[in-house]
Amino acid sequence: MAKVLTIGLHPSAIDYDRYPGLDEATLTARIEQGNAALRGAGIDAETCLVGTDPVAAERTVRERLSTGGFGIAMIGGGIRMDPEHTLLFERLVNVLTEAAPGIRLCFNTSPETTIDAIRRWAPASG
Repeated sequence: MAKVLTIGLHPSAIDYDRYPGLDEATLTARIEQGNAALRGAGIDAETCLVGTDPVAAERTVRERLSTGGFGIAMIGGGIRMDPEHTLLFERLVNVLTEAAPGIRLCFNTSPETTIDAIRRWAPASG
């Protein structure tokens, strides 16, 4: 199976006032549980958490991609589903397709659905 890059907002970059019942510690734990599920399924995944600045996020993703070998990239719902992050989402899609031609993109709706998103594009992952 192809190596996977999971890209999401860093928990410290989120305005929790917009998400009642969610806080940084809870989100951090949910992300780690999602990562543990990936490891448990034998999926070779690297997490790349970014802030909300599109330029800095693009730079971070480019640096991570420079290590090579990524066949799938998952962009998290926190980036895609909030209209205020549209530019960030566009920048990430463009850097992924430019820096890693042929990479497959998948999208989750929460940390808990990351493994399902990846499996849609790599069903042999377990």
